[in-house]
Amino acid sequence: MAAVTDIPVHLPKLLALFKTMVPKLVNNKHKGQYGRIGVIGGSLEYTGAPYFAAISSIRVGADLAHVFCHSNASAIIKSYSPDLIVHPVLDCVDAVERITPWLERLHVIVIGPGLGREPSILKTASNILKLCMDTKKPVVIDADGLFLLNDNLNLICGQRNVLLTPNVMEFRRLFGEDSEEARQKMSLLGAGVTVLEKGANDKVYVPHCNEVHSMPTGGSGRRCGGQGDLLSGSLATFFSWSLQSDEPNPALVAACASSYFVKKLNAAAFQKFGRSLLASDMVNEIPVVFQAEFENSDPQ
Repeated sequence: MAAVTDIPVHLPKLLALFKTMVPKLVNNKHKGQYGRIGVIGGSLEYTGAPYFAAISSIRVGADLAHVFCHSNASAIIKSYSPDLIVHPVLDCVDAVERITPWLERLHVIVIGPGLGREPSILKTASNILKLCMDTKKPVVIDADGLFLLNDNLNLICGQRNVLLTPNVMEFRRLFGEDSEEARQKMSLLGAGVTVLEKGANDKVYVPHCNEVHSMPTGGSGRRCGGQGDLLSGSLATFFSWSLQSDEPNPALVAACASSYFVKKLNAAAFQKFGRSLLASDMVNEIPVVFQAEFENSDPQ
């Protein structure tokens, strides 16, 4: 097997490239054209995760965010924000049939935030993932969505426009402890699957090219819950934009941009709150950080 090439990400080049993918706000667009994102997740115990994923997707610029959750979680998630469209369907016996018409309207689906591990819900999520693969719907898979893949990696092997966002422990459960074993398992994913491993230095794996793109350190030492959900949500919107561009590696660019962005959010909020920082504080930093880092200064 060919050696893996470790490529440090050149931030000025990344930022310049991603700025060209951020759509300009013009008056001749209608609602939904800047992005329609779906989040599959949300259970009685975990209502914050789908909220953070969905709210970050629209805070960075998507027009609409839908959350498809367990019925016990819907009222709670709705109470967090009136800006989200919440569907209490995941525990319905006909959940897939109810969700299918909506999938056709959405640009990117995030599977996993707050999903939980109830067998029936995991089966439903698995069937939704299969449907997304069959219809070539771009997906971001995080959290319990990754748990779903531990023994079912074949669900995504050879598919297109799939982004995985494991943390260090999730990465090991998916691909093994040994680096050579991990390389071999990732080689089976195919050309359409990209892996963003979260850590002190986020790494973006492009398995079919034997490339690892290493992001610089950033953020702070404050590791409160919810930050991975902010990443998956912002990544979904960035992915939808990059797919509409002529960029040959849209998943790579979106993954690197979201990694950089979330660490910037963390750093900005940490300056104000220190160890009291919460994920909701990072959400409040999105407008200022996005404007500073990604908005193109060209005339509209």
